[in-house]
Amino acid sequence: MDTLRIRHILQQTAGTTCAIRGWVRTCRHTKNVSFVELNDGSCLSNLQVVCDENTVLTDEDRHALQTGASVEVHGTLTESPGGKQTVELLATSVVVTGGAPADSYPLQKKRHSFEFLRDIAHLRSRTNTFGAVARVRNTLASEIHAFFQSRDFLWIHTPIITSLDGEGAGNLFQVTTMDPAAVPQSEDGTVNYREDFFERPSFLTVTGQLHVESYATSHERVYTFGPTFRAENSNTSRHLAEFWMVEPELAFCDIDGNMDLAESFLKTVLTGLLDTATEDMAFFDLRIRPGLLDMLSGVIEKPFVRITYTDAIAELERSGKSFEYPVRWGSDLQSEHERYLTEERFGSPVIVTDYPAGIKAFYMKQNEHASDDRRTVRAMDVLVPGLGEIIGGSEREDRYDLLAARMDELGLDRDMYGWYLDLRKFGTVPHSGFGLGFERMLMYVTGMQNIRDVIPFPRTVGGLRY
Repeated sequence: MDTLRIRHILQQTAGTTCAIRGWVRTCRHTKNVSFVELNDGSCLSNLQVVCDENTVLTDEDRHALQTGASVEVHGTLTESPGGKQTVELLATSVVVTGGAPADSYPLQKKRHSFEFLRDIAHLRSRTNTFGAVARVRNTLASEIHAFFQSRDFLWIHTPIITSLDGEGAGNLFQVTTMDPAAVPQSEDGTVNYREDFFERPSFLTVTGQLHVESYATSHERVYTFGPTFRAENSNTSRHLAEFWMVEPELAFCDIDGNMDLAESFLKTVLTGLLDTATEDMAFFDLRIRPGLLDMLSGVIEKPFVRITYTDAIAELERSGKSFEYPVRWGSDLQSEHERYLTEERFGSPVIVTDYPAGIKAFYMKQNEHASDDRRTVRAMDVLVPGLGEIIGGSEREDRYDLLAARMDELGLDRDMYGWYLDLRKFGTVPHSGFGLGFERMLMYVTGMQNIRDVIPFPRTVGGLRY
């Protein structure tokens, strides 16, 4: 007898004999019959199991058959008299493989707050919402890989431990084997890193971009998809200390090609997600964020508007709106500005380009327009309705002298970044790329309001229980 997942069983016809393993969501006992709602994580729907007087069910098993218990059931599918499902399982045997004391199991048949569920992150995946988040996370990752693989991109596993601050903004987690109670010191009183494992300061990476650029100069189309870390002391609904980043890099590509790639990426990945995760996405549209599916369909269907940062500032100034954050050339756009542009001014996704150099990373290519005086760089931010920025990227500075001068201006150590400068010395080419925070996109496609609820075990300031 085959053991099937519930998502496949629900497609079977009455009369099929099968076995199923899963966890009890709810259980109702009457004098002669027990009704069990079973879920195995394969889909949002439960399978109703009916245990009548013909089911081999001991008194011990009947007592243990409570919410949270794990069971193995053998039986035959029969037509369901209810309207929710076409079939239910008439059990011939039920074996409780792991009980759950009814008086201590924290997940009962009621709605629990997300705050409560964060305190039991090891169990919250058994709820409808977090089971759906896990499946959508899996589907979204699969669609991202499929997008790049179908376009001949190579997945590069960039290092987690590095000596560089890829963004130049600090907020790094340091990695060391030194005893914090007896840190070795040099004669001048500074830390003697010669005694450390790597013999130099080392950190958890904040981005895979710099390393993946080296492979773009040998394989042309590459991407990295992995964990990154930032020790930013921000205890908000949008910050994590550990999160995943998607970062493609494309050689022989300017800012226009980069925008084309980003637009195609979002449209293709969202289309695949809506086609594949239909049940879970309908759940999020109904229970978490009404109108979600229409919003995502709009991103797929509408062409992305492309404007410069300078023009975006002008649009905001002409809006007549009173923003919480002042609109001023030279300042970064805030979420309220980005959402105005996408939701009110243009009614579509927007790509903003040519940002001031002072608010962007050192590696972005400097513009050379006569009227610009190199005040701006070839950066791009992709903004979407309902969120704001979802992708940030740029054409990279491929000219050795200009990149070196910019690094000197910012006080970056040329020796430490020497290998990165080498990429501009040997066979340099125009190249571009972007970064997408995976959890940020998951918040967008599910409508979940806290980033801690779209990653299995969130790492936050003061939060490391697991």
